[in-house]
Amino acid sequence: MSHPPARFGSARRVACALPLLLLVCLFLAHCTKPAFHASDISGTDYARDFALSDTDGARRTLADYRGKVVVVFFGYTHCPDVCPTTMARLAQTRKLLGTDADRVQVLFVTLDPDRDTPALLSRYVPAFDPSFVGLTGSKQQIEATAHEFRVFFAKVDGPTPDSYTLDHTSGCFVFDPRGHVRLFVPDATEPAQIAADLKRLMG
Repeated sequence: MSHPPARFGSARRVACALPLLLLVCLFLAHCTKPAFHASDISGTDYARDFALSDTDGARRTLADYRGKVVVVFFGYTHCPDVCPTTMARLAQTRKLLGTDADRVQVLFVTLDPDRDTPALLSRYVPAFDPSFVGLTGSKQQIEATAHEFRVFFAKVDGPTPDSYTLDHTSGCFVFDPRGHVRLFVPDATEPAQIAADLKRLMG
């Protein structure tokens, strides 16, 4: 009986080992992937950038904050509940970060440019934390930015023309220091959990 050459036997052993090696690599990759409290949305094809103005009228994009972890929240100053609660949570998160707080930038994007003038935003946003920045734009710019981030918002009429409210997406988007969107943070997330996720992104 003839036997296959030794080199063929070695090739068969390597071929049999490759699937096992691949499984081990996949397992290790899964185990070393950071576990976040928030929803990991890395690699999505939305929330890529924005082009809005700060309260001084300067044009701002994500590139202006490169090197920092950026937290973007969409809201409006007349919001009775979710917006101030979320902003207060983010302020508490910054305190929990200690010396790492300077590596985080919180941006508040208004969904109500008619009432949220730059002057009003310049008082409202830093009241939660002096480092927080308010962003605004024309109605068209705000709508385009909300669409890019897949943020829903709709006007709900009040008893007077100026007393309307807005139903809107209430979570935060988090970008890593390279400017890539990584997380969506639900509004009920605790500051300690947010702080832990931000530290992981700082690396």
